[in-house]
Amino acid sequence: MIKQTSTNPIANLLMIAAGIVAIGVFVVLGFVAFLVLAAVISIAAAILGIRMWWFNRRLRGQAGRDAGSQGAAGVIEGEYRVVDRDRDEA
Repeated sequence: MIKQTSTNPIANLLMIAAGIVAIGVFVVLGFVAFLVLAAVISIAAAILGIRMWWFNRRLRGQAGRDAGSQGAAGVIEGEYRVVDRDRDEA
């Protein structure tokens, strides 16, 4: 590793200032990247939440229509056939 040190105090101050500016730029860019990522995640979560709300609302609407067509609440209509009467009598 080559270490070059300058004995010139003005060059040292310029290097320190350049380092501070570079760190500041990187911090700002990192913050902007964080904001962009947070915005993308928030938009995706909002789209997913609206989709789930819409889907649940549609399912509740279908359940309400199906319940209204059944007639009496709690009654399930159907047919059956006796397969073996001997087992029923024993």
